[in-house]
Amino acid sequence: MAASDISEEAFNLRVGYLKPETVEIARVELRETEEVKAEAILKLRELLKATPELNYKDDDAFLTVFLRACHFYPEGALEKMKTTATFRKEYASLVHGLLVDQVKEKFIKGSVINVLRNCDQKGRRVLIVNCGKLWNPSEISSDEMFRMLYMVHIAAQLEEETQVRGVVCIMDFDGLAMKQVKALSPSFSKRLLTFIQEAMPLRMKEVHFVKQPFIFNMVWSLFKPFVKEKLNSRMHFHGSDMKSLQKFLDPSVLPANYKGSLPAIDYGGNEWFPALEKQSQYVSEWSELGPAKW
Repeated sequence: MAASDISEEAFNLRVGYLKPETVEIARVELRETEEVKAEAILKLRELLKATPELNYKDDDAFLTVFLRACHFYPEGALEKMKTTATFRKEYASLVHGLLVDQVKEKFIKGSVINVLRNCDQKGRRVLIVNCGKLWNPSEISSDEMFRMLYMVHIAAQLEEETQVRGVVCIMDFDGLAMKQVKALSPSFSKRLLTFIQEAMPLRMKEVHFVKQPFIFNMVWSLFKPFVKEKLNSRMHFHGSDMKSLQKFLDPSVLPANYKGSLPAIDYGGNEWFPALEKQSQYVSEWSELGPAKW
């Protein structure tokens, strides 16, 4: 990958454009053409107007976020809007009124939620969730971890490249101990997996579990009941075998932490936060969207 591409991807949200090759991916994978897109936007706008229990923006760009997540089927996009609204209402204490400033301190200090500074070989963003020794639940609760994750997913929607190409997640359990296991409660597990599967208008392409010790089995026993078939088929368990991970993510796009050829990760929330802060307005608008009545 050219240096210019990496510098554009690093600590920056790429807003307002699609690469020519991404336009082709959208056509092949999502049925996206100018005609299909225009028709789907009109139809979804009509459906939304006829659904008074929902409160969403209806400009073209916003509706396209949900349409791309649902292969430009307006009825599917409306259903995603409904399940997202249901989720937001159920967990209103965590997401209703959520603003960038509210997560600033924990986001900057912690290394729990991170994003690789470069995309992978397929041009996808790679989110890292550090659930092991880098996470101290007494400093950052599982609720706060979720709020940060939720905030990142809202900001990621602004990248059209990400809307089309999707997201990859690495769940890193290096150094997992009982204090983290206790924080990863059944209620947290249910909320996280409901969010990913029903209330996230982004394409989650792969989830990789790495460096998980034996104790991880306790965590997985909590997660497993909530995992549906589609997500289950995209989950991969690698343990300490980085060659296994590299079957999916090329060594050239991985840091030394995962036996890749890039330098070890020496960045985190502190470096990423300014990019998030630039989108405070969009996050603020999202904070009230979903259900018409909270």
